[in-house]
Amino acid sequence: MFTGIITDVGTIESVEQRGDTRAVVRTAFDMATVDLGASIACSGVCLTVVDKGPGWFAVDISGETIRRTAQGQWTAGRSLNLERAMKLGDELGGHIVTGHVDGVAEVVGICPEGDSKRIGFRVSSDLAPFIATKGSITIDGVSLTVNQVADQPDGSTHFSINLIPHTQAVTTLGALAQGQAVNIEIDVLARYLQRMEYYRGKS
Repeated sequence: MFTGIITDVGTIESVEQRGDTRAVVRTAFDMATVDLGASIACSGVCLTVVDKGPGWFAVDISGETIRRTAQGQWTAGRSLNLERAMKLGDELGGHIVTGHVDGVAEVVGICPEGDSKRIGFRVSSDLAPFIATKGSITIDGVSLTVNQVADQPDGSTHFSINLIPHTQAVTTLGALAQGQAVNIEIDVLARYLQRMEYYRGKS
């Protein structure tokens, strides 16, 4: 489990094609305190540390993960929002995040609002029912609040978030550009509500 509060921005140093894709990530984390087998959220994707050293760790990325996440995510030089797994007793500063990406959104607009930025995204019709005004959403691993939601005639949904200067500075989201793809995780409560609604419809 994670909280969506980013504690480092790492960089993919190298990518190697094996049975899966192995990526080596540069980080400011004290890797002496990170065990092999530990989970680290990499731009919203929960991955397992399979090797490590001072200032770096390695993860194996399955073909399924690559298919379900933002195109170009797993390339050398790419910056990643990093968060170590939550420990029992830690402050829950964001919201409950599982590190399981539900889909990909596209940036459709960016406009300044004071020192902040309002960023608009488009999601497909399958994710649209789970995004609500003032609800929580995870974008590339960052816990954010949905400001506005607008359903589109084609079945897709546009939604916007507000990015304060601090979040711009300590995550990759400050460098987002129009047309860029990002990883989306819906609020875990919305998943349970969908399941409950499904069984209610069958009764």
